[in-house]
This record gives sequence, structure tokens and C-alpha cells, in this order.
Amino acid sequence: MSKPRQFISLLSRLSRLINHDGHAGGLKPAQWDALRYLDQANCFSRNPSALTSYLGATKGTISQTLMSLEKKGLVVKTQHPQDKRSVTLELTGKGENLVQEDALQPFQEVLTTLPVDDQNNIRNALEKLLLVKLRSDGNKPFGICNTCRHFRKSSPLGAPNFCDLLKEPLSHTESDKICVEQTPT
Repeated sequence: MSKPRQFISLLSRLSRLINHDGHAGGLKPAQWDALRYLDQANCFSRNPSALTSYLGATKGTISQTLMSLEKKGLVVKTQHPQDKRSVTLELTGKGENLVQEDALQPFQEVLTTLPVDDQNNIRNALEKLLLVKLRSDGNKPFGICNTCRHFRKSSPLGAPNFCDLLKEPLSHTESDKICVEQTPT
């Protein structure tokens, strides 16, 4: 078996194991994916459009997923304060608690048992593979806010940081989260 084929085979098998555990807590894997994303996304990225783009799903699938999560009391939609046509998505306290009990934590714990160099090599390889695939499909890569070329640390305009693209202040917490607008430096 060729090395690329073997790598994809291993990745596919791992993905199946992860999806199997994705049914924990009475939720479907897509619902877990949405909760995980909302937990990791910054304030500019917690909306149905960004969620749709990040998960590579259809608008209909995301709409159904969000309705289910709302009915379960895990997510709440609110009208965006500046743009009345848009909605913002937030985890409820119940949703935040559930994410803290994520069934994928054992995978994270196993990963932390590997040597740091192995962890970095796996992460780097997966990031590169994902980026190439996203670009070939014409999709946004997303990324961590504070690694963006528009991020300004300790800006006099920020609180304590600033997004120069959106002209918005950023807290330390928001700066460490996924952003739909992230552009690598």
C-alpha cells in the first residue's frame, strides 16, 4: 500500500472511531461538531453561515442541527445587535457543561501521552492536509484569531487587542479562538 493511501486509510479509520463516540450524550455527530465549533469560535464566527462553512455542510443540515440543539436547550439564537438580519449563536450553560464532558476527551488524553515532537508532527501534517483540501475546494481555512495579519496586540484601540479588519476590540479569550475572517500572516 502506498504511503499516502495508508495515511488516508489510517485517518479514515480514526475518523470512524471518533464519529462512533460522537453519539454520546444523546447527540448525533453533526450536533457534537456544531457544539465543539461554537465552543471554539470567536464572536465574529458564531453564526449559521460560519458554522456551515466550517463544517462543510449544507444550510439545510445546519438549520436542522441548530433547531435540534435549541430544542435540547444547548444553543440559543439571538438577533445580531448591529445587523438585524443576522443571528448570533451562543452555547447555553447546559451546552457549555456538555462540551466540557465531550466524549472525545479520551482521544485528547491519548494524544497527550505521545512525545511532544510527535504531537507537533501530527498536528502539522493534518493542518497542511486540511489546508490543501480546503483551498482545492475553494473553502475558507479559518484559523486562530491571534495568528491573523489583522490582529493587533495591546492596541490603543482594543480591549486589550484589536481586529484591524473588522475594526473591533478583542478580549484575550476571543483572540485565542477560531475566526472565520482569519488571514495568515
